[in-house]
Amino acid sequence: MAGEKILETLNLVGGYGKMVVIHDVSIYVERGETVALVGPNGSGKSTLLKSIYGIARVFSGSVIFEGRDVTRAPPEEKTRLGMGFVPQDNNIFPDLTVEENLEMGGYLIDDPEKLREAMELVFNIFPQLRALRNVLAGALSGGQRKMLAVGRALMLRPKLLLLDEPTAGVAPKTAFELLNALNSIKEETGAALLIVEQHARRALEMADRGYVLVAGKVAAEGPGKEILSRPDFQELFLGKHG
Repeated sequence: MAGEKILETLNLVGGYGKMVVIHDVSIYVERGETVALVGPNGSGKSTLLKSIYGIARVFSGSVIFEGRDVTRAPPEEKTRLGMGFVPQDNNIFPDLTVEENLEMGGYLIDDPEKLREAMELVFNIFPQLRALRNVLAGALSGGQRKMLAVGRALMLRPKLLLLDEPTAGVAPKTAFELLNALNSIKEETGAALLIVEQHARRALEMADRGYVLVAGKVAAEGPGKEILSRPDFQELFLGKHG
């Protein structure tokens, strides 16, 4: 239902070990919405995703998922509750085939028929993977590996998908295809998307809303196109404002 928050962070402070990377970050994602997280390198975008999912350390603040406080819940529990996460690296099993990778992604599905249905959904969104289903994932191109990583996360039909730089290191044409596929994911599954993306303009153009992170803090927020139209957009990314 539009207008209903599926995810909310309240004054989240997160990082690694004793190092604080994000400071008092409060953001939200509504059901079925695409939200882009953009900002300069080292601004804490990936750390925010990892704090939400439970991989980075949360020092204080809260993560609310579907009205439930999941701040301290381990990643496995968040997955069961309907949160999917696609890390930037090490996101596939190179020694398994495409099909076996997808089966691993659907590890909570007991019914073989439902597993087949989930795989069919992935192949509909990423037709390239259907033709490569028996190929070892290690033999795929960088772009195909990214598609497979997203496909694995889709196997459990998450209500919210966290994507950490899905187009990093991918050729421009494939990056465009990947971002287009994200729109298909929304249409096919109704999942909300929270995307950390290096191609800030493209991400903000396709997103319903966006947040600009600078030095671990929210420097700007609003509809994607509104952020893009700001006269100080470039300065914002250089951390001169906010």
